[in-house]
Amino acid sequence: MNAEQLRAAQGPLKQRYRDDPSAALVTLHARGQLVPEELACKIARAHPSAAAGLHPAAGGDGSYACSGDMLLEALVACAGTTLCAVAHATKLPLRGGTARAEGDLDFRGTLGVAKDAPVGFSAIRLAFELDSDATDAQLAKLRELTDRYCVVFHSLRVTPTTSIMTAPRGV
Repeated sequence: MNAEQLRAAQGPLKQRYRDDPSAALVTLHARGQLVPEELACKIARAHPSAAAGLHPAAGGDGSYACSGDMLLEALVACAGTTLCAVAHATKLPLRGGTARAEGDLDFRGTLGVAKDAPVGFSAIRLAFELDSDATDAQLAKLRELTDRYCVVFHSLRVTPTTSIMTAPRGV
C-alpha cells in the first residue's frame, strides 16, 4: 500500500468518525483456554500468523492481526499462564477454564481525527471462567496473586518508562 492508497482507505473513515464519533469506538477481544496440567494458556487466535497490520477501523483490510488484538492476546496468555502457575503452586483445585480480555479503542485518536480522543485503549477488562471446586476465599487469593505476578497485566496497569529509538541506516 502506498501513501495515496492509505489516504484513500483512511479518508472515508476519518470523515465518518468526524460525522459520527461513536462509529470510531471499537471493542477488541481475546480469549484463551487454560491448560492447568501444562501451566499454559492456549490463545484462540483470530489470525493464523503473527504478522500485524492495520485494523479495518484504521484502513486495513483485516488480513493481518491488529497490534491491539495482539496486546490483548499477550495479556490473556500471561494472565492465564500466571493463574495456572499460581493455582499449581498453592494446590488450588483447577481443572481448566478460559481467560478473556477486551479493550475499548477510539480510532479517532490513532487516526488524528480528534485531539481529545485517546490514542490507545481507554479501558481493558480481564475475566476468568474457571472449572474449579475452590472456595470463594481460595478464588480471591488466586485473583490477588495472579494480579500481583502477571507481567503484562502489571505493565498495563503501572505504566513503565518507555521510549522509541531509531537506528541509523545500516545498523
